[in-house]
Amino acid sequence: MNPFLHYFLLERAKRKLGKKHQGVYTQKDLVSEIRLEQVELVHFLKELLYLMIGVAAAGFGLKGFLLPNDFIDGGATGLSLLIRVLSGWPLGLLLLLINLPFLFLGARTIGRKFAIKSIVAILALAIVVHFIPYPVVTDDKLLISVFGGFFLGLGIGMAMRGGGVIDGTEVLAIYLSRKWHITVGDALLLINLLIFSAGAYLLGVETALYAILTYLVAAKTVNYVVDGVEEYIGVTIISDQHEAIRLMLTEKMGRACTIYMGKQGYSKYGGRRKETEIIYTVVTRLELARLSTEIDKIDKKAFIVMDLVKDLKGGMIKKRPLNI
Repeated sequence: MNPFLHYFLLERAKRKLGKKHQGVYTQKDLVSEIRLEQVELVHFLKELLYLMIGVAAAGFGLKGFLLPNDFIDGGATGLSLLIRVLSGWPLGLLLLLINLPFLFLGARTIGRKFAIKSIVAILALAIVVHFIPYPVVTDDKLLISVFGGFFLGLGIGMAMRGGGVIDGTEVLAIYLSRKWHITVGDALLLINLLIFSAGAYLLGVETALYAILTYLVAAKTVNYVVDGVEEYIGVTIISDQHEAIRLMLTEKMGRACTIYMGKQGYSKYGGRRKETEIIYTVVTRLELARLSTEIDKIDKKAFIVMDLVKDLKGGMIKKRPLNI
């Protein structure tokens, strides 16, 4: 490990242990805390990389395709593009102003860390759009719709993989789905229907049709990258540290889980197959980054299986806030 990085992790671990144990801790405690800090750092850098790629891809979709040709899209980005076409205001400023209310809503309904990541990502996108001179790729309307939507969707999807968003309407859709008991997909459809209707009235039907095509390509790209913001993920965890993982899920992340007994399917030389507790929980896509980090802190060798959950009923998943 880099000496500077090791020193940074060591000092950070000492400070945390000093506050937690009033300055009294063992060498074993220190080694364990350094390991946890290392896991946190690795996951933070990975999520930061996702956010950077997302901002760069969305900036290319906007500046290389949509902006020079006065095209619009769905969501907060589409609303910003629509207002820019009508008013001539800078897109970077509009992205910040329009997304800000959604991010305050996200801080309340999803979590403070999620809101901070999203604010940083949207601010970075505003700076990129305002200052970086991306090349204009084409003036063909079909290519603009398809590839502008693709790069914009790629950017949104990568930002979500990093635990944030660069388009605040996903947050509004999650809020409306809980309040009105509809799916997030239906809420997004309702929001974008209003934007496209306004686009058809103000800019013409042809522009609105191309905007719908852009939105569909972007939505499909997002689904390809992150399997959809509205979907829940069923997670099965098999680990020798099952009790520590159970406590982390229930006490630290506030998630319900189910424990059932299992037995190894293979043993050497016909020996007795080991019994173990298997943990099953359901989380949202936006919680996966944190869940992966917390499991790595406890057991890097844990066997994890993830399945997409199309719908669920009952329980505490939709009633409790997402702690990111």
